[in-house]
Amino acid sequence: MSAPHAAKQTSLKELTLRGIIIGGVITLVFTAANVYLGLKVGLTFATSIPAAVISMAILRFWSDHTVQENNIVQTIASAAGTLSAVIFVLPGLVIVGWWNGFPYWETMFVCAVGGALGVMYSIPLRRALVTGSDLPYPEGVAGAEILKVGDAKDSGEDNKRGLMAITWGAIASAAMTLLGYLKVAASEVGAAFRIGSTGTMISTSLSLALIGVGHLVGMTVGVAMLIGMLVSYGVLLPLYANGTLDGAEDLTDALSSVFKSDVRFIGAGVMAIAAVWTLMKIMGPIARGISESLRASRGAKASGQGVERTEQDIPGTWVIVSIVAAMIPIAGLLWWFMRGTQIEHNTALLIAVSVLFILLAGLLVAAVCGYMAGLIGSSNSPVSGVGLLVVVVTAVVILAVHGRGASLEENTALIAYTLFTSAIVFCIATIANDNLQDLKTGQLVGATPWKQQVALVIGVVFGALIIPPVLQLMQNSFGFQGAPGAGPDALAAPQASLISSLAKGVLGGGIDWKLLGIGAVIGVVVIVIDEALRPASKGKLALPPLAVGMGIYLPASLTILIPIGGLAGFLYNRWASKQADPERAKRFGTLAATGLIVGESLFGVVYAGIAGATGSDSPLALPFIGEGFSPIANVAGIVFFAGSAWLLYGFTRKITREADRESASK
Repeated sequence: MSAPHAAKQTSLKELTLRGIIIGGVITLVFTAANVYLGLKVGLTFATSIPAAVISMAILRFWSDHTVQENNIVQTIASAAGTLSAVIFVLPGLVIVGWWNGFPYWETMFVCAVGGALGVMYSIPLRRALVTGSDLPYPEGVAGAEILKVGDAKDSGEDNKRGLMAITWGAIASAAMTLLGYLKVAASEVGAAFRIGSTGTMISTSLSLALIGVGHLVGMTVGVAMLIGMLVSYGVLLPLYANGTLDGAEDLTDALSSVFKSDVRFIGAGVMAIAAVWTLMKIMGPIARGISESLRASRGAKASGQGVERTEQDIPGTWVIVSIVAAMIPIAGLLWWFMRGTQIEHNTALLIAVSVLFILLAGLLVAAVCGYMAGLIGSSNSPVSGVGLLVVVVTAVVILAVHGRGASLEENTALIAYTLFTSAIVFCIATIANDNLQDLKTGQLVGATPWKQQVALVIGVVFGALIIPPVLQLMQNSFGFQGAPGAGPDALAAPQASLISSLAKGVLGGGIDWKLLGIGAVIGVVVIVIDEALRPASKGKLALPPLAVGMGIYLPASLTILIPIGGLAGFLYNRWASKQADPERAKRFGTLAATGLIVGESLFGVVYAGIAGATGSDSPLALPFIGEGFSPIANVAGIVFFAGSAWLLYGFTRKITREADRESASK
């Protein structure tokens, strides 16, 4: 590449002041909404796609905007919104009675340092898991398609048709979500069954967004998750529910309790062993990615020529120095947290081991979370499951170093220290889970990686600044269930409650290691099958172990629609391959699936704002609809869900035929 050409590429309008400001404003709204929604119901929404849509709407007012600048805005907002998942850990410090609020500087620095580390760890992973991988990255692809279609400089007929596919998909999924919140249509249907002395259950959410995710990830991942779900609900749940259902007032509640207390931990064990195996397999590509980054930088300096713009990461040397340097403020944070506590006498050893643990565990969780996001998308990636494993492993390490506390106060201090340390690692996990998705979007729209990586750090800082006051507002206004003095309107904070209970279990001796061990054995079996299947089928068949683990860990309501969406995508793509322009036909299908994700994501933002403003669990529920309406709501939900999906794919086929006829007439 010639020097003038390189200069022209470098001058591309991308990381701009107005983009940073717009991203920061979107950040404030999305982060606050995610914190509230996550503490209220245990769910957060992916901010990347809604941010891309809002960014396009705003930047259209400037004629010199670019698709790459739009990408930077959504990258900033996405990183900040994702960081809000730290609420799955930090409220545990209030629940166990260690904090009575959220100290601003400690909370902010945990988020900022942990999040920035997540960015740094994800940089060498880009070459290994994005450019050098065939992972589908459904939301990354969806975000790129939105940015391309929404680019005002491209107004061809195909572009208009693609925009219509996104629009109708978004309207369908937003309408489905709205009907669910109105209680007019069910948002989930299911049933529980007794089988002799045991039982099982089956359920599915009526989320069109999950159909879109399934379409984008494909059949391989969908089938693997389906197998995991069949193992979970067909074998494990009946096995562990046997003899526990006698006298149960509500069969569904009783089975759900068994699933949460037993089956999920087996799924976590499968994910743990699959995660270790995945890391072992991708360590080579990761090392090559780092080596290539360093070699490219040295080669560019030696030759006087620039590296191709779309391959310019933050230099590898800077990444390594940044990661090592970050251990200093982390050590300072841990010291600040321990000073004056009952474990202060062991400060030096605990900090040394914790810093080393964060350094190594950070790479593991970044790689695993990035891989999971590549498989099924950031929204559906079970980061909370990674959080469970992180807390367990952190507690085991601290127990091995310090031992159990000699008093109740000392043991509480150890539990709090475990949660605080885990929060840093969890920030790395959540950011890596999102960052690689964003970097995939950047790759598809021709972004400059190093500029996008700088934007990710900026997004982390924005999120870190806003999360502590929002958490404090939630604590002051509602409190958290299980915390000392919590009132009847306290927020559930379900993940934080579970994670704090896990820390107590490990350090107090109450955790069932057998469940995790069984999961690890199942994981080994799946790995063996996958390794035998791939060469035997010449790469046509596979059984991704992490996808199987997620199928066991996640509720059936989330799992079952992904393989259905995968089948819908497979059938559509088979039809598309027979059309005059197969690639265009498949692209229209991708855009329709993208619209399904967009509509639900955008409505999630709106609903979170309404819920926060009203303080109600069901702010949109119609007052005249009672429990007796449930059978009608179930039928209405199924009919609207199935009908919407059928009509959307029919519309997509229609615009494909129109495009083919138009092309043939020219």
